[in-house]
Amino acid sequence: MRESIYYGTHTRRHFASEGAEPSPWAGKKVLIVGMARSGVALAQLLCREGAMVTVNDMKDADAFGDKLDVLKEQPVCFRLGEDGIDALQGKDMLIISPGVPIDAPIVKAAKATGIPVSGELEIASRIAKGTLVAVTGTNGKTTTVSLLGAIFREAGKIAYVAGNIGYPLSAAAMESKYNDVLVAEVSSFQLETTDTFHPLTAAVLNVTEDHLNRHGTMEVYTALKRHIFDAQDEKDFAVLNYEDEACRKMAEGLKSRVLFFSRLHEVDQGAFVRDGQIVIRIGGEEKTICNADEIYIPGPHNLENALAAAAIAFSRGVPGPVIRHALRTFKGVEHRIEFVRELDGVRYINDSKGTNVDSTIKAVQSMKAPTAIILGGYDKHVSFAPLAEEIAKTPLIENCVIIGATGDQIEQALKTVGYEHIHRADTLEDAVNRCRALSQIGGNVLLSPACASFDMFSDYEQRGRIFKDIVNRLK
Repeated sequence: MRESIYYGTHTRRHFASEGAEPSPWAGKKVLIVGMARSGVALAQLLCREGAMVTVNDMKDADAFGDKLDVLKEQPVCFRLGEDGIDALQGKDMLIISPGVPIDAPIVKAAKATGIPVSGELEIASRIAKGTLVAVTGTNGKTTTVSLLGAIFREAGKIAYVAGNIGYPLSAAAMESKYNDVLVAEVSSFQLETTDTFHPLTAAVLNVTEDHLNRHGTMEVYTALKRHIFDAQDEKDFAVLNYEDEACRKMAEGLKSRVLFFSRLHEVDQGAFVRDGQIVIRIGGEEKTICNADEIYIPGPHNLENALAAAAIAFSRGVPGPVIRHALRTFKGVEHRIEFVRELDGVRYINDSKGTNVDSTIKAVQSMKAPTAIILGGYDKHVSFAPLAEEIAKTPLIENCVIIGATGDQIEQALKTVGYEHIHRADTLEDAVNRCRALSQIGGNVLLSPACASFDMFSDYEQRGRIFKDIVNRLK
């Protein structure tokens, strides 16, 4: 069903102050495809900038409930319940949300007629004011950007943690000022449509197998991650994981200044651990920050996240004592190795953000007590062999309870390495109850699925919230 509805009768222009230059977006005819959070925020932002905005989604209006109501006070044309190709006519630009593949029919149609194609992150970064830093990688992004937000706020800055974390950069761009800091979590989906995206400091935390159902090969996926540095120059900083071979190779040919972080080796420039202490060295300046064991959030992967965050913050002028205090007090993020409850001597841990194999391996390595783990979910066409091998060599993982579309694949991977303590469940609640029955006093129940959630839930956040609700209702 097609809907073509304008709310408002004129194009609004946004001026920073009386007599200021009009926005370069004023009067531009823009089609935004994909009405998830980032698409809605971008439509609001571009309306404020004076663009003539049309929004499109294959879903019809009823599917959104009240989520589009914020646009009904804006001069927006709605084209819902259709593929949007007809709406391309006469447009100056097509902007796609991260969930829209770069090879979608509407993208091909735009390119065939010479209409430029961009993404929400790219456009928001052009409009936003303030210092932009950005973090990508397969795992650890949300923890690292959240920690960075805490560090910058501790330093007295107004800091917006935005992007792939669930708060769109477009929303932050509507609020930010020149003295603020924007900390962007960036996904490979978003990097597909960036061109001038220019963080002054950018980091790639790690690169492991993920999203091959969309990107096809590891070579393409890795190249997209490296793309975060392409607009940087010699005044900027690129922060890379020295222990990750794919990251280490990214340093070759970069225009920006390279900072490595490492928990195992002392690096020439960057953040590292020496004699149990976190040290940062940039240029001729070296600072000891704190003892590595003072970091509040546990696990070797979180030490790496802390090193990356410390290097980024120090590169932007944050003093060492400020970084130290944030590392000592930051308590982590929801859905990432998040303690939920202890019942009958068993600790329940929500790691719903464990949406790929490497992330769940890190969660497994963080367990310090006998653990029953819940695995399984949406199929992203990756191998579960590395996870199965880690579980098989980790005696503390006493039981695996499997749910979701990837159940057969995970079970086969575990059996191949000789692991036998496998149980199947039909629902998440069934899985929690099975884990409870299998656990003893002093043990853990860990939700870390190693998969996306889309086979059973809307996203990993909903999966995590439902897990916590199930756990908190246990008697």
